[in-house]
Amino acid sequence: MEVRTRIAPSPTGDPHVGTPYMALFNLIFARHHGGKFLLRIEDTDQSRSHPDYEQNIYAALQWLGIHWDEGPDIGGPYGPYRQSERTEIYREYCQKLLDEGKAYKCFATAEELKEMREVSAKMGRRSGYDRRYRNLTPEEVEKRLKNGESYTVRLKVPLTGECVYEDMIKGRISVPWSDIDDQILLKSDGFPTYHLANVVDDHLMKITHVIRGDEWMSSTPKHILLYDVFGWERPKFMHMPLLLGADGKKLSKRKKPTSVFYYKESGYLPEAFVNFMTLMGYSMPGDKEIYTLDEIIKDFSVERTGVSGAFFDVLKLDWINQHYLINSIPENQLWDKIKEWGFSDEKMAKLMPLVHTRIKTFGEFMELCGFLFVAHIGLNAELLCPKSNTPEQSAMMLQGMIWSMEQSADWGREGFHSASREIAEIFGVNHKKIVMPLLFAAITGKHHGPPLFDSVGILGKDLTRARILQAIEFLGGISNKKMSQLTKSWSAKDCKEFMG
Repeated sequence: MEVRTRIAPSPTGDPHVGTPYMALFNLIFARHHGGKFLLRIEDTDQSRSHPDYEQNIYAALQWLGIHWDEGPDIGGPYGPYRQSERTEIYREYCQKLLDEGKAYKCFATAEELKEMREVSAKMGRRSGYDRRYRNLTPEEVEKRLKNGESYTVRLKVPLTGECVYEDMIKGRISVPWSDIDDQILLKSDGFPTYHLANVVDDHLMKITHVIRGDEWMSSTPKHILLYDVFGWERPKFMHMPLLLGADGKKLSKRKKPTSVFYYKESGYLPEAFVNFMTLMGYSMPGDKEIYTLDEIIKDFSVERTGVSGAFFDVLKLDWINQHYLINSIPENQLWDKIKEWGFSDEKMAKLMPLVHTRIKTFGEFMELCGFLFVAHIGLNAELLCPKSNTPEQSAMMLQGMIWSMEQSADWGREGFHSASREIAEIFGVNHKKIVMPLLFAAITGKHHGPPLFDSVGILGKDLTRARILQAIEFLGGISNKKMSQLTKSWSAKDCKEFMG
C-alpha cells in the first residue's frame, strides 16, 4: 500500500503558521514511507474564500521549501484538487445517503435553532439541535419541499453506543454517540460542509493517513461514521499537538502575529523556521535541536511525536535562526542577504521621496526611518495615550484599526487612512489630535517621521498588524469582558461609550 497524506488549508485569510506546521508533518511522514504528499484547497466557505489567499498559501509553503506531489497548481490523478470544483461529487454522495436513509433533510429555521440552543443550555445538554426533523415521513418532506422551505442535509448519528478508533499518537479513543449531534452535510446553499467534503475527498484521493491538529478530534467520530455508512475503509488518524501561545492557549492572531509572512518579513531564514516548526511536535533522538528536513524524514518515528500542546517559543526560534545565520551564511555574503531582505532597490525607490526633504544629513536617515527595518520598536506609554486617553481606550482604538482594515482587506496607504478616519468617527474623537498621534506612536515608536500612511504602505500588512498588536499588549491589552463589549459596540459602529 502506498502511503498518501495531505494538507487541506482553507483560503480564507493569511497563511497561519499552523498550515506549514501540519504540512511539514504530513510531508515528513509520506517521504519517510516513500509515499505521496498532496495539497488540497478547501474553499467550500464561499463567503470568505478568495483566490489571493490561495496564492498566499502556495507562496508561504514554497518559501519554506515545502513541495507537494499533487495539487491544484500542478494537477494529479485524483483531481480536481480545489473543493469548489467538486460540488457535484459531494451532492452525488449526499444523495446516496439520503436514498439509503442514512441522512435526512432538516427544515429547521434560524429561529428554531436559536430556541433549541437556549433550551439545551438551560438543561445543561451539549447539543443544540433536538433532531425534530429526523423522522419526517416522505409525504411530510415532499409537502415542505413544495412549499419552498429551505433545508440542510444532516447525517443520522446513532443514538446509542460509542465510536471507537485507534489514534496513532493518543491510542484508543472512545466517544459516546450521544455526545455527537446530527452533523450537517449539505448546507442550504447546496455547498457541502467541511465534514462531508473532507471525507469524500480523502477517500477518492486515496488518503491513507489523516495527520492533523488536536482541534479536529471532536470531529473525528463524525468522519469515521461517514466512512462506515459509505462502506469505505477508514484511514489511520494521527492528531498532532496544538500550537500554543505563551498563555498556554491555542495560538491566536488576536494576540500575536501568526502569519507566515510576518516571519519572512521579519528576516527569519526559511531553513531555520522549518527546523523550529518540526520541534513543536517532535523530538529527535538525543534531543537534537538543529537538523535538516532530510534528517528528520530519515529518522522519523511516530513514537517520538508529542502528545501535549507545543509552545510557540519565539526565543527558541531566534536561537535557531541565529545558528543558521552564523553557520550557513559566510561573512562576505551577509550584507547581500540583508540587502536582499530589507534594502532592495524597489523598497528604497518608494522610501526616498518620503525622506528627501526631511533629512539634513545622511546620518539622519536611519534615525528617521529605522522603524521600517526592525521587527520590534521601542514603545512610549505617554505617546500611546494622547490627550486624555487611558491605556485601555488607546488599546481599544488600535483594536478597531485592525478590525477596520480586516474588513476592507486593504492594509496599504488608502486602507490605513480610511480606517483611521473610521476610528475617529466610531469612537467620537478628533482625528488629528487623538487618532494620528496614537497611530504614529504605535507604528513608528515616535511622534514624528516620514508620512505615516505612505510608511505603512512600505512596511506592509504583516509588520503593520504586528506593530498594532505589540502596542495593544504594551498598553496592557483588553480584558475578555471589555473585548466582548467592544465587539458588540463595534458591530453597531458606535464605541463612544468607551471614551468617557
